[in-house]
Amino acid sequence: MSTFGEGAARLAGIVGAGLGWSPDAFWQATPAEIAAVVAGVAAPQGATVPPADAALIARLQKEHPDG
Repeated sequence: MSTFGEGAARLAGIVGAGLGWSPDAFWQATPAEIAAVVAGVAAPQGATVPPADAALIARLQKEHPDG
C-alpha cells in the first residue's frame, strides 16, 4: 500500500506529462478540478457537455461568490 505522498507524487507526474501542467498548477488545483480535467480528457470522442442554463449559473454564483 502506498502512502498519500507517494500517490500524490505519481498523480503529479501523470498530470504533468499528460496535460502539461507545471508542479505549481498541480499543487494549487483541488482534487475536484483535477478530476474534472481528467474526465474531460477521457470523455469519448464526440461526447458533448450541455451548456449551463440560467438555473445552474445562479446556483454556482450563490455557492461561489466572488466576495
